[in-house]
Amino acid sequence: MENNGLVFWDYLVFVVYAIVILSVGLWVSRDKKGHKKNAEDYFLAGKSLPWWAIGASLIAANISAEQFIGMSGSGFAIGLAIASYEWIAALGLIIVGKFFLPIFMEKGLYTIPEFVEKRYSVTLKSILAVFWIALFIFVNLTSVLYLGAKAMDTIIGNGDGSLMITTIIGLALFAAAYSLWGGLSAVAWTDVIQVILLVVGGLVTTVIALDHLTPNGGVLDGLRHLYATVPEKFSMIISKGEIITPDGSDAWNDLPGLAVIVGGLWVANLYYWGFNQYIIQRTLAAKSLRESQRGIVFAAFLKLIIPLIVVVPGIIAYVFYSNPEGTTVVDGVVSAFEVNGVIENDKAYPWLISRFIPVGLKGLVLAALAAAIVSSLASMLNSTATIFTMDLYRPYFNPKASNGEMVNVGRITAAVSLVIAGCLAPLLGGIPQAFQFVQEYTGIVSPGILAIFLMGLFYKKANNKAAIWSAFLSVPLAIYFKVAPKGWVDGMAIEALFVDMPWMHQMGLTCVITMMIIVVISHITGKGQDDSKGITISKKTFETGQRFNIAAFAIILILVALYSLFW
Repeated sequence: MENNGLVFWDYLVFVVYAIVILSVGLWVSRDKKGHKKNAEDYFLAGKSLPWWAIGASLIAANISAEQFIGMSGSGFAIGLAIASYEWIAALGLIIVGKFFLPIFMEKGLYTIPEFVEKRYSVTLKSILAVFWIALFIFVNLTSVLYLGAKAMDTIIGNGDGSLMITTIIGLALFAAAYSLWGGLSAVAWTDVIQVILLVVGGLVTTVIALDHLTPNGGVLDGLRHLYATVPEKFSMIISKGEIITPDGSDAWNDLPGLAVIVGGLWVANLYYWGFNQYIIQRTLAAKSLRESQRGIVFAAFLKLIIPLIVVVPGIIAYVFYSNPEGTTVVDGVVSAFEVNGVIENDKAYPWLISRFIPVGLKGLVLAALAAAIVSSLASMLNSTATIFTMDLYRPYFNPKASNGEMVNVGRITAAVSLVIAGCLAPLLGGIPQAFQFVQEYTGIVSPGILAIFLMGLFYKKANNKAAIWSAFLSVPLAIYFKVAPKGWVDGMAIEALFVDMPWMHQMGLTCVITMMIIVVISHITGKGQDDSKGITISKKTFETGQRFNIAAFAIILILVALYSLFW
């Protein structure tokens, strides 16, 4: 089984993909006759998106190199349990659509920080806007560029890093070519094409890899062999010490048992899907609330199949690497994953592509990977530009800024963000599980932000002073749980309070403590009275249509079946 290098047909498929995306992006970005692009057009696609475009765009923005490379790497190291991020997200999307989105749409928001201004104050909005911009640039954009370039270097080159800088620049320029000019409209409509490509290309990789897993071939035989040889990799609820990853760590520290269903994972999911600007922005651009909710439930259905595309390939790569009896022997597989004595889990997906995808299809799979990377980059750039322009530039630098000026500021902001992330991306080398790295460090700020929003939505006594205090206290609290030193009491070694626990528990605890801080300070400073900006909600606020309800019920039944099967 020789490594199939890229040939003319692969390059042709990839070039056709690039031309189509750029053409569609620029076409939908054009100024209509007699109408010059305004802020609503650029940042919210003119509030014209249908449900299927919203659902596709949500998934395209979400699935990136972080999933294709990072999550398959975690599949290699841990197994199917990492799929809880995807399957619990399906339920999280339903909650967002039913309980959060009606309030956001009713207030006519451009950005999530704008909600903070209407519920709390301009000061808190500005603080959180700076938080978000820093998170997008220094964590999200940087990690997507690094992981994307790492994958391309393995597939196109020989994986030695010689093409890293070139591919970082290429991916950045590709994303900028249409997103900077066209705004959310270009991003959302090209995402429809991107999500088709990434699903089809991802399934192609999984099917072909399974077909090569056993010497006699066959997708079903490969699937049976996969489950029979590594049944521990198909356990969704991990016990302490049950799975030791190739680098010697306990997988329970990353996915601690029932916490993936009822614990800290909900902090990551509700924050990401409900209050993350580059995700929620496309739902705010819907024609109506009903259309937006249908888009969300469509995305929830798509989330159910994502593990087959991004997690199962990692498990397949692990079986090739560990080579249990009955597995096809592939020369060089051990040296491909072990570099200087370190096992590089995140090479799983690009290794499968470079090793097994035949000539002609490799261009399609490469296009699918590029689609995942570029669509996420474009979404993050547009959201960074939206937050800076609407929440920082307009109120602080030029309150009377024209629509044209705001659009130009947005484009400049996106360009500068991309340059900064591109310069930082090469510095991320050496991370064993990049997906977990992104989740863990996002988890330093997400618990506090989630607490502020949840209390703002559903606790009428929450006031501005309490929210500001909680914003500042939640970060050092999260950092303490993460890095506090061990201590000694009466000559006996002990762990510092609350520190010797998985980071997912730490994240959940940070969120709960932050909510308690908001309750206490609100009670003291507000003398037990409802805040004047508290949101009045009723049963009617959360009414949803019949289609949404039926789809939501179906998704819940599927999730119950999946967790029952792979418990």
